[in-house]
Amino acid sequence: MSLRTVYFVMPGGVDDPAVPSGGNAYDRRVCLDLPGFGWQVRKEIVDGAWPRPAADARADLARRLRAMPDGAVVLLDGLVACGVPEIVVPEAERLRLAVLVHLPLGDETGLAPTVAAELDTRERTVLRAVDAVIATSDWAVRRLVSHHGLPPERVHAAAPGADIAPLASGTDGVSRLLCVAAVTPRKGQHRLVEALAEVTDLPWSCVCVGGLGQDPEYVARLRALIEKHGLEDRVHLVGPRAGAELDATYATADLMVLASYAETYGMAVTEALARGIPVLATDVGGVPEAVGRAPDGGVPGILVPPEDPAALAAELRGWFGEADVRRRLKSAARSRRAALDGWATTAKSLAGVLSRLPNEPRRAA
Repeated sequence: MSLRTVYFVMPGGVDDPAVPSGGNAYDRRVCLDLPGFGWQVRKEIVDGAWPRPAADARADLARRLRAMPDGAVVLLDGLVACGVPEIVVPEAERLRLAVLVHLPLGDETGLAPTVAAELDTRERTVLRAVDAVIATSDWAVRRLVSHHGLPPERVHAAAPGADIAPLASGTDGVSRLLCVAAVTPRKGQHRLVEALAEVTDLPWSCVCVGGLGQDPEYVARLRALIEKHGLEDRVHLVGPRAGAELDATYATADLMVLASYAETYGMAVTEALARGIPVLATDVGGVPEAVGRAPDGGVPGILVPPEDPAALAAELRGWFGEADVRRRLKSAARSRRAALDGWATTAKSLAGVLSRLPNEPRRAA
């Protein structure tokens, strides 16, 4: 089979195990799987403080795009593309561009309003100019279409896949809580700690796996909050884990907990379900899609409003206090595990979008 070529522009650090993220994991995996659907991937990894890079990073991106032949198919990670319309939009005159949006730039928690508004405007300019936009959930498709005024026929979903893993044995079936998320304001670990502080009479322990370097100030505030509530021996910030070490951590988990403010999908949710671990998470963005339903209609998780530690605490009490609830959730999680789509489905969706790009570059809007 003759493979077509796609240039995949990704942020620096995509392969760095010290800074794991769902977006990085997604990019790495589709690079491996796209050849199976007819696309050879040429990686273009661009270092920089995206989406607001310094001059050298901007120049590097511009140089790389200029070097690509006319009519080339280019897939750009939105973290790189969406903040620099002055670089990307002119290239829409000669390249066939698709942008993969992991998270709308203005949805990042903790941005100053003026910064969020500027990023939002820049992203809108880029997404209106390119041939196709790819989002990671049906919710994110609807969000991008409505928020940026994009033609629905140019916005496509390619949800993350999941690798089915051995069923987690857990600890005692109830008490080991696991949160897998970079420690940043958007992931809401401070709300999780506040909820846990309301249920200190229950015999839980909580392991928080995720990078600690993205927002050191937030990490410091979170450690202070843990100390304030006297939870140092029960809430453990263990930093990033990968491979066998992460698998071993999942294996001991009884319940996945996630207190995010924004998620376009929630890969940590499906990674837990792929091991039969039920989920307690905030009802935001694409998380309900990730939780999904088992084939028999059972729901393998509990969703609570964001910014509501009391609701999170109440559901934790229910988890500990009601054996029937635990049995129902675990049964649904195991059934959902068997029905999860793999990464081949993701790559197939992406390949389909790339194959349907117009033969001639779309003129920049």
